[in-house]
Amino acid sequence: MRDALLLIDANSLIHRAFHALPPLTAPDGRPAGALYGLASIIIKILKEGPTGEGSPEYIAAAFDRPEPTHRESEYKEYKATRPPAHADLISQLIESHKLFKTLGIKTFELPGWEADDIVTTLASKFSAEGLKVFILSGDRDVLQAVHNNDVKVIMPQRGISNTITYDEKAVKEKFGVAPEQLADYKGLVGDVSDNIPGVPGVGPKTAANLVGRYGSLEEIYKEVDGVGMENPKLQEKLKTYREQAFLSKKLATLESNLQIKISANELTFKPLPEKDVAKYFEQLGFKSLLERFRHYVSDEDYPV
Repeated sequence: MRDALLLIDANSLIHRAFHALPPLTAPDGRPAGALYGLASIIIKILKEGPTGEGSPEYIAAAFDRPEPTHRESEYKEYKATRPPAHADLISQLIESHKLFKTLGIKTFELPGWEADDIVTTLASKFSAEGLKVFILSGDRDVLQAVHNNDVKVIMPQRGISNTITYDEKAVKEKFGVAPEQLADYKGLVGDVSDNIPGVPGVGPKTAANLVGRYGSLEEIYKEVDGVGMENPKLQEKLKTYREQAFLSKKLATLESNLQIKISANELTFKPLPEKDVAKYFEQLGFKSLLERFRHYVSDEDYPV
């Protein structure tokens, strides 16, 4: 699929695969179930393409870093309610870098930033250069990167194999707001998974109505400070939690302008020779996956 870029939010997919699939171990005893799920969905999209038109011309993947993020410096409780990552998950996150390298996919990570900030930045950059961008992610946060028909998000449903593609219309149907308004929306409802507080007592329906009516959190508070809300209880909640609402929006907003110097040509998908992939998959015990890989990727995809 020419002029198409696939961006992979690696951390979110590995987490989803780890929790969705039964445990699997490689011949040497190391955990490999999440790696299997990750490889499976990537191979499927490599062949079928984001829209069923074949492999994308360009591919990149992004990872979180272990250091504290800029969001944690703003709010130390950010993601604080999440349990510590299981050791088997951590080992597979580390090993997945090798999986991407074996498949011929370039990876990115930046201290202080999360994978979804990186893919949002790359999506903004390359869609502006005329590429059709597809983001493969299990994290709804990245839906705010959706833009016109230029940037879409492919998200696994019910595990790892089935997916749904979000364009602007699908995002609006799901949340009641446009993609670029999702951070405003989360400024009000918060996000339990990331421990973003929002405004207590403001639910999804109220938040969507407010953002849809006024356009942004800033415009909502202009109304609060001006003529006021028709609902006095809502007015009081918004006044009381003003600072928390704006902090929540800031935490929820993905960065789209990180300094990443890369050209599209450097992301051209050039898979490694089949023998290298076969050797690696055999080490992990992915025999059935190797057969799928041989079926999905034709001989013409490989360099001589």
